[in-house]
Amino acid sequence: MSYIDIIKDKARSDRKTIVLPETNDKRTLIAASTILKDKIADIIMIGNEEKILDGAGWLDIELDGVQIIDPSKSEKLDSYVELLYETRKAKGMTLEKAREILLTDYLTFGIVMVKANDADGMVAGACHATADTLRPALQILKTAEGTKLVSAFFIMDVPDCSMGENGTFLFADCGLNQDPTAEELAAIAESSARSFRQLVEAKPKIAMLSHSTKGSAKHELVDKVTQAVKIAHEQYPNLTLDGELQLDAALVPSVAKSKAPGSEVAGKANVLIFPNLDAGNIGYKLVQRLAKAEAYGPMLQGIAKPVNDLSRGCSWEDIVGVVALTAVQAQLS
Repeated sequence: MSYIDIIKDKARSDRKTIVLPETNDKRTLIAASTILKDKIADIIMIGNEEKILDGAGWLDIELDGVQIIDPSKSEKLDSYVELLYETRKAKGMTLEKAREILLTDYLTFGIVMVKANDADGMVAGACHATADTLRPALQILKTAEGTKLVSAFFIMDVPDCSMGENGTFLFADCGLNQDPTAEELAAIAESSARSFRQLVEAKPKIAMLSHSTKGSAKHELVDKVTQAVKIAHEQYPNLTLDGELQLDAALVPSVAKSKAPGSEVAGKANVLIFPNLDAGNIGYKLVQRLAKAEAYGPMLQGIAKPVNDLSRGCSWEDIVGVVALTAVQAQLS
């Protein structure tokens, strides 16, 4: 059974309600139909009911059991307006502005539904930038207790791969933080360890990646990673973490033996922390496209309730996978 099939089974065991606000995108409609048919989650779609059902008919798919909410007709609109106003009034929100936003911005409407406990999570990003998904989530849901930094990760499932956790990895941060500081890299590592335990149910072995292994190169970019390793060991002593490590030293036992002898992570890593967004984004797409890996994300970690992003290049199958992962996060939150 593949990794994502295991996640879907977990999602089915305690069905959660997930909001899909991007109802003008055919990938979302196809994904919703599959999720409902396979009983992975209950689905709320936001938008005009007639247009959504017409779209489903044009695609020749069923949306049996879907809940469609048109903000302009919602019986909870007034209470949602009040909730958004109360949450954001210190930042200048008015009741009039809150109503206007909720009637026109389906992503914010979905976030407010999650805030009101009328849904367990939300997935968006197929046709919106990450900032469009993240901004209302941070403004309305806020960060989880104890979180230093919201970050993004991908679950990568590589076929026919003995590395990582039977071919499953967590890559971070590949979607949000442009150039994290050493302190922020350490925080990303700690959040990623928790996400890996939750979603893969295995011990995280964390490699802090660089173009250098254990001092083989000298540069301020290397210094940032080595400082992050030091901070992580001081602040999160229970983590199994090492660095700085080149990718081959992190994954290949024979290379690890030569470049990082004695390391408890080198050659065995299953969580890869990239030094910046350039490296992370390029890295996950290389593995996805060349190794034919399934890439689920960018998942967001550190928000008070499960809200996850999608790559705008995602397929409908990717949406199904991220919804299943979001449902499992909701079970654990």
